[in-house]
Amino acid sequence: MQKGQIGVTTENIFPVIKKFLYSDHEIFLRELVSNAIDATQKLKTLASFGDFKGELGEMKVRVTIDKEAGTLTVSDHGIGMTSEDIDKYINQIAFSGAEEFLNKYKDTANAIIGHFGLGFYSAFMVAKKVEIRSLNYKEGAEAVKWVCDGSPEYTMEPTDKAERGTDIVLYIDDDNKEFLEQARIDTLLKKYCRFLPVPVISGKEQEWKDGKYVDTDKDKIVNDTEPAWTKKPSELTDEDYRKFYHELYPGQEDPLFWIHLNVDYPFTLTGILFFPKIKSNLDIRKDRIQLYCNQVYVTDSVEGVVPEFMMLLQGVIDSPDIPLNVSRSYLQSDTAVKKISGYITKKVASRLDELFKENRADFEAKWDDIKIFIEYGMLTDEKFCDSAMKFAILRDTEGKYFTLDEYRTLVEASQTDKDGNVVYIYATDVTAQYNYIHSANEKGYNVLLMDGQLDGHFISMLESKLEKTRFVRVDSDVAEKLIPKEEAKDSGLTPEQISLLTPLFRSQIPAVEKADFLVSFESLDPAANPILITQNEYMRRMKDMAATQPGMSFYAELPDSYNLIVNTSQPVVAKILDEAEKALSEKLAPINGTIDADNEKITVLRSEIKDNKPTDEQKAEEKQLSDNVEKNRMEKEEIIARYASEKPVVKQAIDLALLANGLLRGRDLNEFINRSVKML
Repeated sequence: MQKGQIGVTTENIFPVIKKFLYSDHEIFLRELVSNAIDATQKLKTLASFGDFKGELGEMKVRVTIDKEAGTLTVSDHGIGMTSEDIDKYINQIAFSGAEEFLNKYKDTANAIIGHFGLGFYSAFMVAKKVEIRSLNYKEGAEAVKWVCDGSPEYTMEPTDKAERGTDIVLYIDDDNKEFLEQARIDTLLKKYCRFLPVPVISGKEQEWKDGKYVDTDKDKIVNDTEPAWTKKPSELTDEDYRKFYHELYPGQEDPLFWIHLNVDYPFTLTGILFFPKIKSNLDIRKDRIQLYCNQVYVTDSVEGVVPEFMMLLQGVIDSPDIPLNVSRSYLQSDTAVKKISGYITKKVASRLDELFKENRADFEAKWDDIKIFIEYGMLTDEKFCDSAMKFAILRDTEGKYFTLDEYRTLVEASQTDKDGNVVYIYATDVTAQYNYIHSANEKGYNVLLMDGQLDGHFISMLESKLEKTRFVRVDSDVAEKLIPKEEAKDSGLTPEQISLLTPLFRSQIPAVEKADFLVSFESLDPAANPILITQNEYMRRMKDMAATQPGMSFYAELPDSYNLIVNTSQPVVAKILDEAEKALSEKLAPINGTIDADNEKITVLRSEIKDNKPTDEQKAEEKQLSDNVEKNRMEKEEIIARYASEKPVVKQAIDLALLANGLLRGRDLNEFINRSVKML
């Protein structure tokens, strides 16, 4: 019997393994099964080259539980080990020292195992003692037994073993008895080993008998050795792809379509990415895509391997160029991984372009389901954006679809403003903005529907990409001014008339929660409504974007900014003005005279002061005059407001505009209805 100490430079490796790998302690099973698969594959390779001429026999891996003995055993019929192999690969661990070890790899348990070749030693996270029983494939080889109890000491001696291969026997410690439960082991095998290339047997198939499930004599194979991504696309039907998708994601709707990845230069990469129905839910989950290395499950945290926008996809990526044990920092810094990420982006863009060209009608039918994915990709990945400009499509309010180039050609002639900018008019709610859309259509304008979760950001991106292009929401101005063809018309009002009508209308605007209104006057189409309400484009867009960008929360807290535009060419407004002038001119004349006189005095006083420092007397005089002006202005506005409150037509005109914009609610809506009945 050989006795010795495992070759490590730390005093004791095992407490370190147990402590710092504890969070990922379940991966011991993946490591041991993966080693067994490797041993099996190596023997197959030797046989294929003629270096092994014996019978291969049953080339399977078995995971066996013995609850009475307290053991879990992973067995293979692979290449096997000699005592020299065990001495080389098990007893000598290249270990650089505990301090460096902990500092460098404290962020991830996986990296520790992979970097130091400690896959086998992960067994000590759950076992108080581990045995290796192995018989090498070479003729005349002697079976060997290695035992270690979790200290650096081990024993190794010859043993009896009838069959070629290796058994790793774990004596499960008291803290990890869960790994002696068949259901727990089956769950782990399904997670880590469900697509391994060699059959993995765990327990027996069950059948329903006498009111319960009982074991049969048939071994239960837990994995699919030839998953869809390992085959050529020509070997698979659409039904095969759908079946595989439902194996990965039970209970979900069929995917819209898929992309089969298959490249062998300058790196090896296979996989299938599925496009699920996303609709408007921007759910960037980190566990949609599973990463494999030679069919061994690695992780479903694929940040760094695929661009962020592809987190909306689902599926499998398999590459031996990504080590089995990876850390997040490794994925973010490795050049091979970056190349893989770039390739996947290019492949996805290319496939989408193919789908668009092959069957545009089908692509358009699926657009609402994939729009958020494509927009998110264009917003976050410059290379994808450049490719997607060819197949990204816009939909108008009539349900017609256009590529970006097609749409520009459609509207360029009629929707170019006086400065040469092509104006894209858009709506976000066909029902709520119906009147504005109708008015724009009447002017011969086309209106896009931009009602997606990312459309606010997407619009800003398109404005930066498309030359001499700007977007305006259909309710951001009156139809005549959405696309300015000439300088704005004068309202036709004198300053005195504006000072009369401004408080007259402003005083009758009901209080709308989190909304500010700016009253303005414009000479519009006489057939248009007497009052129209528009929303400031810049502020509204900032608030929309603030909803999805936490850093812009300042805008989200601001009130909505609306323009209440009084159409001075409308007969109703002309009548309101005429009646107000007749009723109020005599009463307001002395107040206006006083205000004008005081303003004149303020002007003279300021001209006297000019660049000189004002005296205390001059300061006091100017303040007194300003206070008088403000007091008289308030008195004037109170007189106008009292008059306006007695004129139902003023309130009616305002409420009609509010109603058209969905801003008239509660008591104000009820009063409007009652007033409408009386006016009838």
